[in-house]
Amino acid sequence: MSDIEPGAVLFDLFGVIARHQSEEGKALLVAAMGATDDPTAFWNAYWDLRLDYDRGGLDGPAYWRAVGDRLGLDVPLARISALIEADIESWRAVDPEMVALVERLASDGRTIGLLSNIPTELADRFEKDNPWLAAFSVRAFSGRLGMAKPEPEVYLWCLDRMAVAPRETLFVDDRTENVAAAEALGLAGHVFTDRPALEARLS
Repeated sequence: MSDIEPGAVLFDLFGVIARHQSEEGKALLVAAMGATDDPTAFWNAYWDLRLDYDRGGLDGPAYWRAVGDRLGLDVPLARISALIEADIESWRAVDPEMVALVERLASDGRTIGLLSNIPTELADRFEKDNPWLAAFSVRAFSGRLGMAKPEPEVYLWCLDRMAVAPRETLFVDDRTENVAAAEALGLAGHVFTDRPALEARLS
């Protein structure tokens, strides 16, 4: 831990400010794929292939065709469009209290950035629907950058554009492996559990 108290904050998005997939949204995705007979196999394929989609190695159609291939299902273009839309919808919810915290930090003059493993289609829609994202001086979405947490380069990309040193920055994420990767680079880390604990860390 640095002897300098971090003033800048680099946030994860989902599981911190935005919510993880809703159960209703997850059910709609399984139905859109036609995988209701074996949802476990669907989710195994979804997550096994997700990092390549998140970091831009696969676009939406290629990702959903790969998921279909893993399940032995044909995925025509109309179904791909429905799957992309259902996937976006499943990730749309945000935590209004965390949004308020982000906006308060920005208004207080803190340098804040956003680093999220998120595919381009979802990033585009999320930015369109959430004008509060303008509070972040830097928004790093893995699908646009071609790199993703916990790769060290993506943290360094953010720090460079935020114009802050690692020891001046607190990284907030709900995944311990992502926080550990940031700490290995000299950032302070906070594994997010809830807003009050984060506010106590920031005070």
